[in-house]
Amino acid sequence: MITLFDFVNCYVMGGAQALTGFFFFTGFLKQKVSCRHYILFGLLWLLVMLVLPRDRVAEQLSLILLLTVSGVLISARKGQTLLAVLLYAALTVEIMQLCYGIVNSLLSILYPLMSAFDQKAVGICFMILGNMALVPAVFCYRGACRYFSWYETVEKQYAPLVLIPILMIFFIEEYISSVMYNLDFFGGGIGVSAYRWPLLVIRLFGLASLFCLMSAYKKLLENFRLSREVSLLEQEEQFLNQYVEEAKARYDETRSFRHDIKNHITVLKELLRNGKKEQAVSYLKDMEELAEGLSFPCSTNNPVVDILMGNKLGIAKSLGIRVSCLLTLPYPCPVRDIDFCVILSNALDNGIRACREIDEDGDRYISVTGRIQGDLFLIEIENSFSGSSSFKEGTGLTNIKAAAEKYHGAVSIKTEGRVFLLSVLLIIPQQPESISRQNG
Repeated sequence: MITLFDFVNCYVMGGAQALTGFFFFTGFLKQKVSCRHYILFGLLWLLVMLVLPRDRVAEQLSLILLLTVSGVLISARKGQTLLAVLLYAALTVEIMQLCYGIVNSLLSILYPLMSAFDQKAVGICFMILGNMALVPAVFCYRGACRYFSWYETVEKQYAPLVLIPILMIFFIEEYISSVMYNLDFFGGGIGVSAYRWPLLVIRLFGLASLFCLMSAYKKLLENFRLSREVSLLEQEEQFLNQYVEEAKARYDETRSFRHDIKNHITVLKELLRNGKKEQAVSYLKDMEELAEGLSFPCSTNNPVVDILMGNKLGIAKSLGIRVSCLLTLPYPCPVRDIDFCVILSNALDNGIRACREIDEDGDRYISVTGRIQGDLFLIEIENSFSGSSSFKEGTGLTNIKAAAEKYHGAVSIKTEGRVFLLSVLLIIPQQPESISRQNG
């Protein structure tokens, strides 16, 4: 009978725990896996159980490691970092551990009251009740997935803030259990009665702390997103003010030119009437230069972007940087003018900053191109840079990614030699109904 208990409790119920944890672990990662993944994971866990010594801490750590390896493999395409996967794996194992610990504490409190009954029957009953801890674990998992659903990717700089406390709760709970109880393999354990209630309270507070930790971490990520959105709004306000000022200046210049055009025509008539052709041609050239000053150096099919490009490329030219602009924006286009300005302004600012770090004798250039294929629009900003291998993502690139994500796009960065290439892919449906729906 003991061998049967050993087999059922260790391999059958242990496998059920591992597969349940794996199911919700993939839910945390937002990955859908097939039946073969569950079969493979179950076989690997069975192999681990056969090889490992019967030690609770070793089993839990091995399960964290197995979940982490599995998570890295199944979420490789989604870009989850190792730290994020480790965080989800530790959370999965800790929820299961605390739920089983709470049930075991309750059973250890009830066990002394069962001395009048048949001990074999009591043992079977307690084994079944002990494995019923899988039910509250499922409820905890569902609550964590529903109310504490995190974003698609965990922010690298914040993940240790929640990973370290989770691991601390894990080791403290195991240490206190080993001190207060002389646990056997089945996890039931019969210790000093005075320690049973404190351990139950500790485990309940441990589970509550875990959920508080998840809630605080969610709030932290939400604040991070809000701060980035505020940064974008501030930048949008700056672009709007800049556009209004530029538009006013262009309007005043155009109005002045239109006011003087009659005088210019009169002067040309008099020069031609008096046979002064050379002076007339020279006067026309002056008028042509004046007219060119009113036009935009880069025509993108979007007046707001034209103003932005004229401003940024003008700054680049004044610094001795070669500029090239072959960008024509589609029309009609669901992408807001402000979002185009966020992408191009930050990219050009980064390009100008990189070119200024190059010696004046070096090749300094910025090239802006764009091409459309179906519903995909690709903007590429290429510039020279010093060739330093170190690269740090700043607020500019963060804002570019945030703007691209609005249109289900993506940002790619490539460096080769002294060439830096930033590619921004946007999805812009060409069908009118799709455009209206995305704008809404």
